Amino acid sequence: MPEREYFQHAMPGDVCFGCGSDNESGLKIHSYWDGDKGVCHWQPQKQHQGWDGITCGGIIATLIDCHCMATAMATAIRNEERPLMSEPRYRFATGMLNIKYLAATPNDKELELRAFVTEIKNEKKYTLECGLYADEIKTAEANVVAFLVHRSDQSDSDSAFS
Repeated sequence: MPEREYFQHAMPGDVCFGCGSDNESGLKIHSYWDGDKGVCHWQPQKQHQGWDGITCGGIIATLIDCHCMATAMATAIRNEERPLMSEPRYRFATGMLNIKYLAATPNDKELELRAFVTEIKNEKKYTLECGLYADEIKTAEANVVAFLVHRSDQSDSDSAFS
């Protein structure tokens, strides 16, 4: 079986707490394609608890946020029909994060995030839906807006929120 191509590998120098491979204290999530959905599997640890046995809501928000930004980036590249690791590199930032917590998320089970883009405007504003699951039970869902804020082939003033 070929090695998975993780979205975060296309983000060199990423120091983000949630997805940054260059952040030693971070969550280090890894997202990949499963059909048309970005998928991420992540195992919470004891330090990620809000209450005993329950994953902290802020950690859940970070997981959803970072997974959706990476899925938006990977979607932009996929829509251009080019390899994930090719130039130009894109960076997305959160414009809106609306989360519904549906049930307590256990802290002792692997979590799965599934996200997909529902709308793209002006090639810069991506709207996504994301679900968080523990043992196939949806414990949170989110609507997320991601803005393209950097392209490695343009100056930031050409791409950020304009």
